[in-house]
Amino acid sequence: MSNRTLAVTDRIYEYLLATTVREPRVLAELREETQRLPMARMQIAPEQGQLMGLLVELIGARRALEIGVFTGYSAIAVALALPADGLLVACDVNEEWTKLAQQYFARAGVAGKIELHLRPALETLDALIAKGEAGSFDFAFVDADKESYGAYYERCLVLLRTGGLVAFDNALWGGDVAEPENHDTDTIAIRELNRRIADDPRVSISLVPIGDGLLLARKR
Repeated sequence: MSNRTLAVTDRIYEYLLATTVREPRVLAELREETQRLPMARMQIAPEQGQLMGLLVELIGARRALEIGVFTGYSAIAVALALPADGLLVACDVNEEWTKLAQQYFARAGVAGKIELHLRPALETLDALIAKGEAGSFDFAFVDADKESYGAYYERCLVLLRTGGLVAFDNALWGGDVAEPENHDTDTIAIRELNRRIADDPRVSISLVPIGDGLLLARKR
């Protein structure tokens, strides 16, 4: 029993991975390949990908958004949890990273569910709203430029249905959000988002200490 979240030691983490993480082989291989890239730290943890897939299943999601694809781990985790006729609109601006992602989309058998948009995400989100798709999405995952988190949040709330869920990665930002002396622009942006969502009556929230912190907001 504990009245606070348990600190995850290396031994506990190894136990968690060995006993409860059901990582598909294609995702394990993608994770290994991504680890060889200079920006490998941008990839989510496998237990986070599994949680996101579970959340997609729990809310019965059919249409999802992803802002920030990187090499595709989170997109595949979400797409695998979507039904056969599901759709994931994925937004990124990096052709090199998403080229690798698309290779793995095909290997995972989810390429037909993923619609990749290579342009600034706000342009794609605004275009969806202009097309009348407000309230038509069930789930959104945001893991992109931190200074735009606030703008992404507002667009996602428009595009999500009532009961839809948006998840923001890096909500703890390596612990920097809790250090008052840290004032870089990314840390400030994440702090502001955390406060903004905590005070927003339009959503129900939980900040889950998994990976680098996953902030969940359910549209009321």
